Amino acid sequence: MKLFILALCVIVIFSYASAYDPLDPNGNITIKWDVVSWTADGYVAVVTINNFQIFRHIMNPGWTLGWSWAKKEVIWSMVGAQTTEQGDCSKFKGNVPHCCKKTPIVVDLLPGVPYNQQFSNCCKGGVVAAWGQDPSAAISSFQVSIGQAGTSNKTVKLPMNFSLLAPGPGYTCGPAKIVPSTVFLTADKRRKTQALMTWNVTCTYSQFLARKNPSCCVSMSSFYNETITPCPSCACGCHNKKSCIMSDSKFLSMKGIHTPKKDNEPLLQCTHHMCPIRVHWHVKQNYNDYWRVKIAVTNFNYKMNYSLWTLAVQHPNLNNVTQVFSFDYKPILPYESINDTGMFYGMKYFNDLLMEAGPSGNVQSELLLRKDKDTFTFKQGWAYPRKVYFNGEECMLPPPDTYPFLPNSAPKNLLNFTPAFIFSLLALLAVM
Repeated sequence: MKLFILALCVIVIFSYASAYDPLDPNGNITIKWDVVSWTADGYVAVVTINNFQIFRHIMNPGWTLGWSWAKKEVIWSMVGAQTTEQGDCSKFKGNVPHCCKKTPIVVDLLPGVPYNQQFSNCCKGGVVAAWGQDPSAAISSFQVSIGQAGTSNKTVKLPMNFSLLAPGPGYTCGPAKIVPSTVFLTADKRRKTQALMTWNVTCTYSQFLARKNPSCCVSMSSFYNETITPCPSCACGCHNKKSCIMSDSKFLSMKGIHTPKKDNEPLLQCTHHMCPIRVHWHVKQNYNDYWRVKIAVTNFNYKMNYSLWTLAVQHPNLNNVTQVFSFDYKPILPYESINDTGMFYGMKYFNDLLMEAGPSGNVQSELLLRKDKDTFTFKQGWAYPRKVYFNGEECMLPPPDTYPFLPNSAPKNLLNFTPAFIFSLLALLAVM
């Protein structure tokens, strides 16, 4: 019994820990329901999806939101989104609801839908930016009219069992909780109105739940060592080895080979690491007061373009970033007293789209950092990042003992010469 309780505690603690990100401890997606009017048999609500994650966005094919009704509610109509299935509405005469399913699944509309189907912050194909990258684009919303439901604050039953795919698994949603009603400001900013009722649902992300293996890896090099430290072998798992394709394969010229599949199954270039994304960190130059690093991000997936990509890096010298040359940069301060983490992302209309694998499937930049005389060193791998995230997914780093080392920091056993060797060396010098 004690072993059972101990195991249960470990599972609970691990599940909470896996959803906690030390670089973004407060990051979450909050789904807010604002009841804006009552109807004869229900209510009209505005549903808003806010992405409060600093560096994890919702990329194509976008979010999918689901829940279960507490009673026998139906969706009469929607603006700015739609359910994927209507369900059985055969008992209705005349007006037929938009959806009669007990567990509706909702998706965003695509860009370019007719104006009368649009709603504010809708119709982006479910793509939502990260809060740290662009707060104005970190939101998606739609309007829904509910029937066969409560018609007052006391009779409304909150939806249950929320689920969120964004676009794949990894998010766990808590129960809906009633919160103080949202206050709205009119367009002329002279009058405030408020929702008749508001409830929130909070969803947190766990990479452990999302996938068994990492989705990116890190390689390293430096100007002071010819050795290039590659990504670890099978860093992202080698389950795709059988279906990968060589970079010079004739199949790459076939029509439709780069078209994404519905399940987003990747078509990877054959590599020893088998990762869709590789981040390369190169220590490029050393100056008296500064040092320079080159960062390159390479896409090895022939079926995926990464729009609105983000790269989060933890390194102690990011508290002294002097200049970033080809990326936008923003410091991340999860703990105000520590400034060692930053987010890089593409410049709009320049390199904010990481193309599919191939000649154009990479983005790169350089950054100049000012040295702190008390901490700066090239020894023991100090110049390399502690953590790297691409699109909110933590990348696998090489083992520390494989990092490029300084030539004068060779292992001690190489310097333990025998007395006979030293005597011979001195004799040789004497003859010369």
